[in-house]
Amino acid sequence: MKQSEFLNIVLPFKDKVFRLAKRLLVSTEEAEDATQELFFKLWRNKNKIKDYKNIEAFAMTMTKNYCYDRLKSKQASNLTLVHSNYKEKETSLDKQVEYRDSVNQVHELIEKLPEQQKIIIQLRDVEQYDFDEICKMVQMKPTAVRVALSRARKTIREQLIKKHNYGIS
Repeated sequence: MKQSEFLNIVLPFKDKVFRLAKRLLVSTEEAEDATQELFFKLWRNKNKIKDYKNIEAFAMTMTKNYCYDRLKSKQASNLTLVHSNYKEKETSLDKQVEYRDSVNQVHELIEKLPEQQKIIIQLRDVEQYDFDEICKMVQMKPTAVRVALSRARKTIREQLIKKHNYGIS
């Protein structure tokens, strides 16, 4: 397989790989390393890549597994929380601050979810994967994915309502 052919296959989903890695590893630097490592592994196995029906789902599964391995390693203890996914539009400064606060609250609540729910909400609500693709990536049945997603959303909703009604807990 030529380099240009390989790039045409993998480049369309490189941002999704990075965002999943960033969600799991939190650190931008760690996510960049994970993304680079994933594409290196894909390049090393470029001749086998055509055998996969859904290369994107395969890459996302590899990313998830790599990130879990990194989190289990001793080096993972230095990871820090940094989110810069929020993009601003032309709105007043007070609204921008309010939006940024809300986005940060949601990010913090997602980080507190169990790992399985965290991955599923990232894949579904952030990356916009359909349920069949998520099932393959996390190796779960559709019903289990839907239940985990529902529980994650419910937890986030309840925590947001609690904060808005009673102040910061």
